Amino acid sequence: MEHPHLGVMTLHFQVYGCETVRDKKRVFSAMRRIWGREPDLAVAEIADQDDPGLATWSVVTTGPDPRLLQYRLQEVEKAILARIDAPILDTQVEID
Repeated sequence: MEHPHLGVMTLHFQVYGCETVRDKKRVFSAMRRIWGREPDLAVAEIADQDDPGLATWSVVTTGPDPRLLQYRLQEVEKAILARIDAPILDTQVEID
């Protein structure tokens, strides 16, 4: 049996129009509400929690085929771009 692979996508966002961390949480509420409920994904804000102008989130998935993990994370990134009102400054993807 082949060992499972792990895919981690880290997204760095610029957040406009948020004066407080509470405002930023509203902008990113869909991250947990939508993608956090997907059975094959885990999402977490991993940095910049106290900065209303920046956000860093990671999305993690696992499976037997690294190509499928890459594709899944690309599709999630496209969906996030369409849903979250904050531009992505940088995306890093690691597949093990």
